Amino acid sequence: MIEGLKRLSKVSTIQKFYIGVPAATNRDVIERSYSVSWLLFFNDPADQDSYQSDPIHLKFVEECSMLWKKVVVYDSVDV
Repeated sequence: MIEGLKRLSKVSTIQKFYIGVPAATNRDVIERSYSVSWLLFFNDPADQDSYQSDPIHLKFVEECSMLWKKVVVYDSVDV
């Protein structure tokens, strides 16, 4: 999965990205039910829309979708 995300980071509209795994911290407020996180930064909504149909993204989904049971997406914008 992580190697696939590294390849996916080559999409031209991604301004910055971060690939992470759960930290070894344990507190009641910490969500630990995931195995890999993928944080992306785009300049604007148009770039994010372009990412969705980028051939690199589509190839990642095709090649790696068997590696996950669930995907959770949190879209956010600056306030």
